[in-house]
Amino acid sequence: MDHCTAGLDWASEAHAICIVDAHGATRESFEVAHDASGLGDLLRRLRRYPELRLAIERPDGLLIDTLVDAGITVVPIHPNKLKAARERYSSSGAKSDGGDAYVLADLLRTDGHRFRALAPLSEETRALRALVRTRDDLVKARTALTNQLNAQLAAFWPGAAVLFQRVDSHIAIAFLERYPSPESAVHLGERRLQAFLRRNAYCGRKPAAELLGRLEAAPRGLVGAAESEARSECVKALVAALKTLLPKISELEGAIAVALDEHADGAIFKSFPRAGEVNAAQLLAEIGDVRERFQSDDVLAMEGGVVPVTKRSGKARGVGFRWACNKRLRRALTTWADNTRHASLWAAGIYARARERGADHPHATRILARAWLRVLWRCWQDRVAYEPQRHLGAIRLAA
Repeated sequence: MDHCTAGLDWASEAHAICIVDAHGATRESFEVAHDASGLGDLLRRLRRYPELRLAIERPDGLLIDTLVDAGITVVPIHPNKLKAARERYSSSGAKSDGGDAYVLADLLRTDGHRFRALAPLSEETRALRALVRTRDDLVKARTALTNQLNAQLAAFWPGAAVLFQRVDSHIAIAFLERYPSPESAVHLGERRLQAFLRRNAYCGRKPAAELLGRLEAAPRGLVGAAESEARSECVKALVAALKTLLPKISELEGAIAVALDEHADGAIFKSFPRAGEVNAAQLLAEIGDVRERFQSDDVLAMEGGVVPVTKRSGKARGVGFRWACNKRLRRALTTWADNTRHASLWAAGIYARARERGADHPHATRILARAWLRVLWRCWQDRVAYEPQRHLGAIRLAA
């Protein structure tokens, strides 16, 4: 039997599959439900074809894990490549799940040498990735709730928003829980505020008199009694949501620290300046532990979106922002790079020279992240921790 290739168009409820032979003729085209029975039927039908390679757009998820664990060779193909390949088969722009499954299968048949099969991550990396991504999603939710809370306070009680440094801090949450409206704090004086701060273990350095001055100096909200009562209920709801969310983020960060320490590559990523625990875990979770996936630091830089896209045609040349990349990895890289310039003279120098050339802060941070990736990739490939005394760029600067 000749070697066949398959394409799978993923969906939340059902998946379209197409299997083609070495000449591009369709052997099978079918759909399976995204449930235990459907996935079992999918595996049985795929196993009929020896040495089958299957193309799919997404590189992770339960479906991918099921296929890889069953011994199916899975080849992830970026959605942009699928979009560009559709024009081979239709000039009308028509699209269907079955059609995309065929395009994926045939693209893998004709251009399979251009794509690398997916190598499964270790269980430790998958566990760390689950913790990190969930924590990041909860942080996004915290930011959204904090923005909504600030918007409510700005409309009817601006003083409460500026009383403490952060409106989502422990002391600010406790204050708004006790005083959710200006009316509830009408009798709040210096002695009562001092007692409140003491009860809630306020660790700030601002005395009660200064905090009370902030509250009284802020502009007054121009709302009626009915609107003030309604907004007070909104503040209570948002404060309750934040009060539940914040401890969960802390718990996840503790679990991330433990998982990072237990990971074989954890010490490598933690060894870099200002990587910390959460940021190091973000980098490791997105880069993974499959060294063969990134054959060079250039490939890793493209995956992380810290290098531009260059287009040349004749005498024309254009350089643009790289939109297609791992967005989570780019955020982790740029956050880390921005922090390192405060702890490394080498990093600070690269950032400063980029700004002198006219780059804005985000661009200069990406330039610095690209420089760090050369070092990180080498340490990762060699399985050694970062040592400043072996970093040639830093050594030359120190000399």
